[in-house]
Amino acid sequence: MAIDAILFDLDDTLIVDEVVSREALASTAKKASMACGADAIRLAKDVHRIGSGLWREGPCHPYTKGIGISFHECLWGRFEGDAPELTALRNWAVRYRVEVFATALAEQELPDEDLAEKLSEHFSFERRRLQRLMPDAVETLVRLKATHQVALLTNGAPDLQREKIASSGLGSYFDAIAVSGERGVGKPKPEIFEMLLADLGVSADRAVMVGNSLERDIAGATNAKLAAAIWIQVPGSEERAEVVPHHTIRGLHEIPALVAGM
Repeated sequence: MAIDAILFDLDDTLIVDEVVSREALASTAKKASMACGADAIRLAKDVHRIGSGLWREGPCHPYTKGIGISFHECLWGRFEGDAPELTALRNWAVRYRVEVFATALAEQELPDEDLAEKLSEHFSFERRRLQRLMPDAVETLVRLKATHQVALLTNGAPDLQREKIASSGLGSYFDAIAVSGERGVGKPKPEIFEMLLADLGVSADRAVMVGNSLERDIAGATNAKLAAAIWIQVPGSEERAEVVPHHTIRGLHEIPALVAGM
C-alpha cells in the first residue's frame, strides 16, 4: 500500500537534544570549576542525578511525564502559557533550577546560592546556543515533501517545542504539527496520532512514524495502527524486546528510499 504521510518526532530525530544538553551541562560545570574550584566532572554527574531525582519527586511530575517534559528541559524551559499546569510548572521550575545547582555545589562543600543561580542561567543560555540539526535533516525533509505530506509529532511544553521548531528553521517543511502540550495528550497514546492524521486527512494505514524513542514513537505508532514504525537508532539507544520497530535505521538519509519501497 502506498504511503501518503510521514510523521516525524523532533528531539533526537530531527534536532540534537540529549547530546546538546550534556554539552551545555559540561560548559556549565567548567564555569563552576573556574568560579570556585569545583570538580567539573563530578558536578556534571551530580547535576544529572540531583536534577532527575528532584524532577521525579516534584509536584509537577505527573504533568511533565504525561506530556513528555524531561528534567533537562525543566532546567531551561520558560513554560509560558495560561494553563494551570504550565503556571504551576513555571513557578516550580524557577526554584528547581537553582536548587539543583546549589545542591550539587553543597555536596562538594562549596555552598553558594548566588553562583548556583548564575550557573542555572548559564545552562539555559548554552542549551539554546548549542542547538543544532541532526545530519541530513533538511535534505531528507525536502526530498520527502516533494512526494508526501510531512508532519511533526512531538512531546513537550507548547512554547519550548515551538521555540525549538522556530530556531531550527524546520517549521516550513511540515504540513501539520502536533505538540503534546497543545493537544492535552502525548505519545505513546494513540489519540495524538489520530488527531494529527485527521489534520492531514490521511488514514493510519497510509502513514509511517519516524522517531528515536521505542517507548513513545515506535510503541505509539503501533498503538495507533500506522503502516510502519521506523526507529532511528541514535548513539546510546538500546533495543527492547517488548517493542519491535518495522524498520531500524542509523540516519535520516535512509528514509526516502525506505518509504519509496513500501
